[in-house]
Amino acid sequence: MTRRAVLALLAVLLLCAVATPAWAGSYLDRASVLLDGARIERDMVRPRSSDQALVDLVYRLAQVRARTARQMSVPQSVAPAHPHLLLVLENCESAYAASLRGDRDKFVEHVQRARAEDATFRALIAQLGYRLPVTASDK
Repeated sequence: MTRRAVLALLAVLLLCAVATPAWAGSYLDRASVLLDGARIERDMVRPRSSDQALVDLVYRLAQVRARTARQMSVPQSVAPAHPHLLLVLENCESAYAASLRGDRDKFVEHVQRARAEDATFRALIAQLGYRLPVTASDK
């Protein structure tokens, strides 16, 4: 192999090593925004689940959030965790739908599932060697 070919190969490998964490970083930023919004809404609605106007608002937001997450580009390096992000957001959406139907038990069940999936997502991200960015609601 010529010296030029070796240098080109090293440059490509270096680029790949830098690009993968950067793309994972973008995914982690987007996931963090989605999780943070979902957590803020859960915390707001839990003691106010009888406020139908509030629940209707967060239900609509949850629908958009879940749809957005389903359409996200996911780097292979964090792909095993993505289904848990989807489960967080889908359980939030289901919780608000249950609340709008007046089914308090299902509301609580889905909120608890969302919290458990959030913890699973975060644990998997850590296990894969990454960290979610700290947001204002984490402090």
